[in-house]
Amino acid sequence: MKALIQRVKRASVEVDNAMIGSIDGGILVLLGVEREDAEADADKLLKKLLGYRIFADAEGKMNLNVQQVGGGLLLVSQFTLVADTRKGTRPGFSRGASPAEGERLYNYFVEQARLAHDVVATGEFGADMQVSLINDGPVTFMLESR
Repeated sequence: MKALIQRVKRASVEVDNAMIGSIDGGILVLLGVEREDAEADADKLLKKLLGYRIFADAEGKMNLNVQQVGGGLLLVSQFTLVADTRKGTRPGFSRGASPAEGERLYNYFVEQARLAHDVVATGEFGADMQVSLINDGPVTFMLESR
């Protein structure tokens, strides 16, 4: 499981011109699910995400995590994160989970995030989404469960 995370001042996601999720400060999470992933991968990635210190402390150093700063999470499924881009000029998606399994694990990740964190917004699995953000920094990292 992979998560491209971006520290944001604001982020939102729209489907069919309707806003379905938004946060003020916090982390935008683009989440990709691979074929071999299971609940244990989601649990490991969520723990790392919630503890990842990418917010500034009083001295301006990245020492605080999203929970310590009271930031939100915006969780957006993005299967293209698990694409194989090593060869050619067209991505391959054979490493990605099936749509049914990807949706199941994405929903599991969302449920676990809501149990562990106060502010969690989401996109819509499989939808054509428009994601808007103001990246704070910019600060962007790739987290992986393996």
